[in-house]
Amino acid sequence: MNSGKEFWEKRFEEEGKVWGEMPSKSAYQALELFRRHGVNSVLVLGSGYGRNTRLFSSSGFDVTGIEISATACELARQFDPASKVYEGSVLEMSFVPGTFDAIYCFNTLHLFCKDDRELFVKGCLEKLGEPGLAYFTVFSEEEPSFGQGKEVENNTYESRPGRPTPYFTEDDLREHFRDFEIIETGIIKELEDHGGQAHTHILRYILAKKTK
Repeated sequence: MNSGKEFWEKRFEEEGKVWGEMPSKSAYQALELFRRHGVNSVLVLGSGYGRNTRLFSSSGFDVTGIEISATACELARQFDPASKVYEGSVLEMSFVPGTFDAIYCFNTLHLFCKDDRELFVKGCLEKLGEPGLAYFTVFSEEEPSFGQGKEVENNTYESRPGRPTPYFTEDDLREHFRDFEIIETGIIKELEDHGGQAHTHILRYILAKKTK
């Protein structure tokens, strides 16, 4: 599965800063939303080598990242020394102390099948203070790759062996955050040019608030 440690360790070892040094478009959007809601501390899940954590830390936030790849963690400590980064799985976050005003998660939830996604979102509730915000992006059903490969779960396709990818409708995404108060959802288009070819991902985002 593409959420696995071996996959990501190999990828960061071979490709380094896979997506370049600029933050994602969604990180800028989340930054403005977090400012608007008075956020001070941010937990970045699947933080990689720090291209998104650095945007938040350089903007005055207290930033912590969780990343499964040791290589990516080392790159992050060099690229964004202002942020704290912990090596580990987002499915088990108890090793990270404290709670946070907000969570930012770019394209990590769709690395898991249904049961693990439920566990993931539940863990996010436990790491948020009250009222805490969660900003997530995921692949939408408008992605060009939607429907390619064997369907292993509802709207989840294995385009490569051992790498199932779920695609989210708005209803799907809202259902995952049913225990939150949903503030807004929408579509955001992310241009990427890794692998020598520019392409655009059509993502869904959600901003949700932890309720008491």
